[in-house]
Amino acid sequence: MAPSAAQRVVIENCAIATVDADDTEYASGHLVLAGNRIESVGAGKAPEGLENVVRRIDATGHLATPGLVNTHHHFYQWITRGLATDHNLFNWLVALYPTWARIDEQMTYAAAQGSLAMMARGGVTTAMDHHYVYPQGSGDLSGAIIRAAAETGVRFTLARGSMDRSEKDGGLPPDFAVETLDGALAATEETVERHHDASFDAMTQVAVAPCSPFSVSTELMRQGAELARRLGVRLHTHGSETVEEEKFCHELFGMGPTDYFESTGWLGEDVWMAHCVHMTDSDIAAFGRTKTGVAHCPSSNARLAAGIARVPDMLGAGVPVGLGVDGTASNESGELHTELRNALLINRLGAHREAALGARQALRLGTHGGAQVLGRADQIGSLEPGKLADVVLWKMDTLAHASIADPVTALVLGAAAPVTASFVNGRQIVENGRLLSVDEDAIAVSTRAEAQRLARIAARA
Repeated sequence: MAPSAAQRVVIENCAIATVDADDTEYASGHLVLAGNRIESVGAGKAPEGLENVVRRIDATGHLATPGLVNTHHHFYQWITRGLATDHNLFNWLVALYPTWARIDEQMTYAAAQGSLAMMARGGVTTAMDHHYVYPQGSGDLSGAIIRAAAETGVRFTLARGSMDRSEKDGGLPPDFAVETLDGALAATEETVERHHDASFDAMTQVAVAPCSPFSVSTELMRQGAELARRLGVRLHTHGSETVEEEKFCHELFGMGPTDYFESTGWLGEDVWMAHCVHMTDSDIAAFGRTKTGVAHCPSSNARLAAGIARVPDMLGAGVPVGLGVDGTASNESGELHTELRNALLINRLGAHREAALGARQALRLGTHGGAQVLGRADQIGSLEPGKLADVVLWKMDTLAHASIADPVTALVLGAAAPVTASFVNGRQIVENGRLLSVDEDAIAVSTRAEAQRLARIAARA
């Protein structure tokens, strides 16, 4: 718990959705943030006689929730948005890999700034980036991404990706855009040792994250899992995203994706997979049995015509599920709060129809579910005393939401709600929809310039 001498911020008069184990909610309640922890949360006014109160916020007309947790992204894609808009996944990758293979440190930093800024101003307090494109001679890409996250002020997990299956081996990336097996493992280990923080209130963590079965050798998958467990960090990759991937795994490995992952050590409570759209009953049962997590990316799945993930069945089997933006070349908005709505709506197009997901289940996916997937449910993802002070105040009394009586329904099903305040680790990073930590307008200029520079380089190549 926070020390008694900690500076306190008192938030009062707001509706509160705690997303705790009992889904406790308050129609009008308070939060007390002490240092970087939540000290108290409850109905009515804050306790009297609090010491070291440096700020009081009258949050009338607002809904307080845990900060949103993004569980899958590719920041570098911010500078290749709006391309190959009518392609499925494999054709989209074929179209864009030649461009992505030309990224450098300056481009990667600008793209990370844009991705992080867009998420943070929309209520994300914990972000992650699965970065797997490391062209030869491109600079310190991991360091650039981590620097951008620190400047933005969000809690961050870098999933240090890798690829070692290039065009000459039957993969999709150009030969110069992949690493060797030994090079990828060594660089990943160095990134973990340099940047991973295992402490309770860590702002930066690192996961081991070979890209996908069709861009990575079996040996990199197997040794990547061994490396992660030796270093005590989590594992992440893409899985079961398309029917083409299912066919690829059967042709190359003689088994489906889930069986392949299990054969290489890639099922377990320290693993989470992106997408998991094409899962059989036995696949879902294996994920539930092993507590392997899933990053559900509904907008990207729709954009690339991948299909509808069986999220209600996963939740019923005990699979940890969070939400992901995915890369912004397949989800151009780059916002996670829109995924709350899209997760609910798209899953209702599936077999469970109107019973698939409710508003509170969608909010749980974007908060506590994401914290579970990232292995941080003891620290973030719900508003409870002792947890880290990652809190968002959504303005719910404007034209867009004021006539919806239930604020959680308004947040999930209504228009994107304005963020009046967002706190990460007790520090405010958004006020009235604008970032306090970085210059949004300057980032817009730099990302456009880097997108144009990359397009010119790719065109010449």
